[in-house]
Order: sequence, then C-alpha cells, then structure tokens
Amino acid sequence: MANSLISVQIIPKTEKYEDVIPFVDAAIAVIDASGVHYEVHPLETTMEGELSTLLQIIEEMNKKMIDLGAINVITQVKILYQPAGITMGTLTEKYRG
Repeated sequence: MANSLISVQIIPKTEKYEDVIPFVDAAIAVIDASGVHYEVHPLETTMEGELSTLLQIIEEMNKKMIDLGAINVITQVKILYQPAGITMGTLTEKYRG
C-alpha cells in the first residue's frame, strides 16, 4: 500500500507569457507515464505512492517544464506521509455516492 499522497500544482513561467496549459498537460503526462495512481483536479493533481517515488516524479515534472522552454517553475506541494499506508479513497470515501 502507498505511504504518501502528494498534491502538486505546477506554475511555469514562460518568456513571452504564452498559454501554460500545454505545459501543465506535459507535467500531467510525466505523472501518467510514471504509472502511479493519480487524479487531476481543477487546481492541482494528487498522486498516490511511495514518498521517494512521488518526489522523483515532481523533479521530473520541473525538468520537463524547463525542457519545454519555461524560464522557471513554481511548484506548490502538499504531502501526507503515513507509513502505515494511505489511499485517496480512504480520505474521500464518505463523500463519494
């Protein structure tokens, strides 16, 4: 079972202030390619997995933004670390119908 949930929001800064949605799509593609369980929400994406793996994915996301031409990247991260195990469903099951 996963020991962490990480919610991440990527905010790339581009030279000419281009639309950043393609950058965000590319960041989500990095998550998707990793194979971890994740959910995309309007303001952030939440991943489920081992802490070290999820942090590595965030590093790859940031590098991808630079590779695509971003000058810099602000990354906002929220981490829930629970060694006994945690899933998104555990936290949200009472809200699902």
